[in-house]
Amino acid sequence: MYGSGKSSVAAEITYLLEQRNQPYALLDLDYLGWVGEHAMGYRMMLRNLAAVAPNYRDAGIGVFVVAYFIRDLNALHSVREALGVPLRVVRLSVSLQDIERRLARDVTTEVE
Repeated sequence: MYGSGKSSVAAEITYLLEQRNQPYALLDLDYLGWVGEHAMGYRMMLRNLAAVAPNYRDAGIGVFVVAYFIRDLNALHSVREALGVPLRVVRLSVSLQDIERRLARDVTTEVE
């Protein structure tokens, strides 16, 4: 869910990988499918992920840190297939109150 901290947690994970000198790529999948219509955005995200992931793998990147909300097992399998590597999923449990608090600090939530 938007505001649950997916991108923040991903950034922290990449910080730890940098401390280990581990090559990685951080992909926020929301940006790969940012179009006006949700269903089209999801399909576009998968197509774009399938197109860019091989470029990272060809460059020697084997670790991907992915920020995205996985709705169900079908979505998990689709993202795994598009990325082309095994996934380890981290589930964030955040209260609605905490999400509301986080979003209240986000300047983009009031943009018209």
